[in-house]
Amino acid sequence: MIPKLTRHAARIAAVLVLALGAVIAVMAASDRPADEDADHPGTLAAEQLADAQEAYEEARSHHLDYIAATAGADVTVKAEAVAEYAADKAQGLDDAQADADQAAEEAAMDTNPTSVDVPSDCGEFSGNRATGCALTLERGFDLEQFACLELLWSKESGWNELAENSIGAYGIPQAYPGSKMSGEGDDWRTNPVTQILWGLGYIEGKYGTPCDAWAYSEAEGFY
Repeated sequence: MIPKLTRHAARIAAVLVLALGAVIAVMAASDRPADEDADHPGTLAAEQLADAQEAYEEARSHHLDYIAATAGADVTVKAEAVAEYAADKAQGLDDAQADADQAAEEAAMDTNPTSVDVPSDCGEFSGNRATGCALTLERGFDLEQFACLELLWSKESGWNELAENSIGAYGIPQAYPGSKMSGEGDDWRTNPVTQILWGLGYIEGKYGTPCDAWAYSEAEGFY
């Protein structure tokens, strides 16, 4: 059986012959030498010939290396060479897998991607913040999410249920207008629980999580 490399070289040689024929035909039909005009068809054909010849020489060189490397080798030697190649490839795959496993472990160790100070429990807070922490966990978020919420509403209102800004945003979550919170309860003006529950629902519906809302607020100045 002819080695694939030999067949490849033969095909390139055939292309070389065809390209040479194209150069001769074009130059014979032309009134002006190809080297006088960069756009002349003869010039293009000559460039194609040069590329084909370079490819042929490269293939021929690889083929001679193959012949030299396998000259006189029996089946056992060739089989050993194949096995060595396969072992090298397998080692490469093992190394790649090890790198991927290490990256996964490092990612798993990063348990605080938002870079906020995560409390150990809600007992670290008091007043409206303690209430907010308990309600945040009750809604299904974790302490890291509450850490983001604590920063967000500290910035917005200082967790003051009576806070109101110049444009009419009101309460702990600074709802605008404040009357939006009436959907959570008629006591929205004075009840921090009503305000917190409304605020958590608003954040979940618009941003998904308190940390996403906090990131948006940090980037835009509001949420």
